[in-house]
Amino acid sequence: MTPQTTIQSTLTKAKIAVQGVDVLTPDGWVKDATVLIADGKFISIDQKNSPNGFDLVNAQGLQMLAGIIDLHGDAFERMICPRPGVNFPLKIAIAENDRNLLAAGITTFFCSITDSYEPGLRSRDSARALIEFILGDGKHVLNCNHQIHIRHEEANTAGHEELCDLMISGRVQILSINDHLPPPGNQQRLSRYLNSVRQRSSMSVEEIAELLTQVGERRHEGHQQIEELVKIAHTHHIPLASHDDDTPEKVALSQQRGVAIAEFPADLALAAQSRAYGAAVLMGAPNLVRGGSHLGLMSVAEAVKHDVLDCLCSDYHYPSLFYAPFKLQELGLMDFAQAWALVSSHPAAAAGISDSKGKIAPGLDADFLLISPNNPLPSAIASVYITGQEVAHYSVKG
Repeated sequence: MTPQTTIQSTLTKAKIAVQGVDVLTPDGWVKDATVLIADGKFISIDQKNSPNGFDLVNAQGLQMLAGIIDLHGDAFERMICPRPGVNFPLKIAIAENDRNLLAAGITTFFCSITDSYEPGLRSRDSARALIEFILGDGKHVLNCNHQIHIRHEEANTAGHEELCDLMISGRVQILSINDHLPPPGNQQRLSRYLNSVRQRSSMSVEEIAELLTQVGERRHEGHQQIEELVKIAHTHHIPLASHDDDTPEKVALSQQRGVAIAEFPADLALAAQSRAYGAAVLMGAPNLVRGGSHLGLMSVAEAVKHDVLDCLCSDYHYPSLFYAPFKLQELGLMDFAQAWALVSSHPAAAAGISDSKGKIAPGLDADFLLISPNNPLPSAIASVYITGQEVAHYSVKG
């Protein structure tokens, strides 16, 4: 990618034919293919000649990959709050974030909004404002397909009815159950939590400690509320996700709740236990790119070697999600087609959207990337298409 990257919004083309492209399909690579797209969906692959009435896209020398589906990404928080206590307007922050998503090849983004007892960035007020913008005015300025993933803190008992309404009204597409409240007496967890809160707020240590005391006193209320949220999720077909399960008892509870996505299980045994009851194991691509977990927990490489990984997400760094499949191939842990499924078809299945997203196949939404081969960096991306519309175009070297 040259330093001058151009992002363009074009009118949706009713019919386009992408010619001369190598396509990664569910059945493997199709070389020098023509891909026909109409009304935002894939029509056929491996056409030798384009029928009349299709606008032609010359993709000679490029590869076509299914667009990346990111089930868990919260790097947008740094767009809103780049320094502790310093916030920018949502419209500016999320529009900037949208471009970063496209530049990383992400075409469907489950915006992971924390619904916490904290004031400021992770409060219910912030969650409400984000949802209202993304589902309202954001539809006119955002190109990436945004979905809402609510990361609900068990100890956040305020506004329970509002959260129930968000789910019942169809504004939430994934609900994950989080518990970041440090257990009493666990100094290591407390220190880590204090440092985390201070990075996203201007609260003093004393103020944070007082908040934790107040929240801890109401924690028992959250357990009853969670069970109601679980019932609503199942009634309205909202996938449930657990978060950071670190004991067999927590995994068993996730199984009892019918959790579909196990986010970041702490070790191999817990990942295997989650998989055994049918959950898809989700881990962060930065873990692989950096060479391990920043918390010292199970590594992605280890999970792949022991076949307990289903999906990768951006977690806190979007570009890692594009790079990770290439890294897995480079390490000899997976062939590229298997690795790309971890960021496309597998997340689509886990989120319940595989009937429309995640693969280059007839009848599915034409969300795809055109990339320059032999470059594992996001700078390989030449174009990003969502439902057959080119939403980003880059100048690629080589």
